[in-house]
Amino acid sequence: MHAPVSLTEQILYFVHHNHERDGYRRSLCGSAVNDDLWSISFTISHPLPILNISEHWTRLRLQRNTPDPFVLGALLGTQNGREVEIVNTFELAVVGDDNTAVDHEFLVSRRDQYKQVFPSLEFIGWYTVTAKPTARHIALHEQFTGYCSTPLLLILQPNLALVHSAGINAQTLPLKAYESTIELRERKSRSVFIEVPYNVETGEAERIAVDWTARGGGSGTSLESHLQTQRSAVKMLHERILVLIKYVTDVIAGQARPDHAALRSLSALLASLPASENKHFRDEFDTEYEDVQLTAFLATLTKSTNILNDLVDKHVVLTSGKEDRGGGQRRRVGRPGDWDRFH
Repeated sequence: MHAPVSLTEQILYFVHHNHERDGYRRSLCGSAVNDDLWSISFTISHPLPILNISEHWTRLRLQRNTPDPFVLGALLGTQNGREVEIVNTFELAVVGDDNTAVDHEFLVSRRDQYKQVFPSLEFIGWYTVTAKPTARHIALHEQFTGYCSTPLLLILQPNLALVHSAGINAQTLPLKAYESTIELRERKSRSVFIEVPYNVETGEAERIAVDWTARGGGSGTSLESHLQTQRSAVKMLHERILVLIKYVTDVIAGQARPDHAALRSLSALLASLPASENKHFRDEFDTEYEDVQLTAFLATLTKSTNILNDLVDKHVVLTSGKEDRGGGQRRRVGRPGDWDRFH
């Protein structure tokens, strides 16, 4: 599979390579923790919820043309004792401009619709996209306690995914799971979020589906594969160029220590490239381009003039021949008296 570019591609890439590395089950909590310290053993049993959240965030970014849209959705699944399993998700609506009030009528309607098709699925939590939970998320979380006594919060961290996009061997997904608890501080109680570990489990059919999607599907051609490779190469080249530009800028500004060997290598690289894009180069290029176009235009004009001259010559020859034939006939017709003299 080519190197990941978008957030969805990164998630597919991580899940796909985790499958290849460790089989059908891979722990993605990213830290050594004691499960006895947590009240819930949080499990995402399918890649579908992760991809749904990623698609929701990506779609809103494009529709609203904003880098940080507000994303809110519900988590559906089952709970058996301390083990929670997330199977699916659906989007939620909010009321008001401040995005702090959940549209409960819409939530109940969508939840009941899902239960008609999947009776075993229950509302077990909600998801959003942010760097870390804030007081705003605490206020939202309290609105879901009427549907589940201990709702879970699943947070997608796209900025974390983009930062580590170069780390192809990343062991974690850009996700964090939280549950709420009551904290006593200065004789006052308040709700806080604590992070809980999670893992991803997939079956054979899901593994095949993820592998098929990660490789671009079965309808891919060699041309598509080649273009994907070229796209990834150009993307990586662009990222490396940005790193070099930032380094040189920091050196000029005195914010980075100059590495003379690296600067000499960079200078040699620039010297080996064609003429750079500057005003003098652009003016010379435009002048040469206009000269070539003018030469081509004059050649075309000369050829057109020659064709027109040949056409005029042919027209003159044809017209002259008709006039000669027409004049002889008029002389013969114009002398009828000659016949009378012979009679």
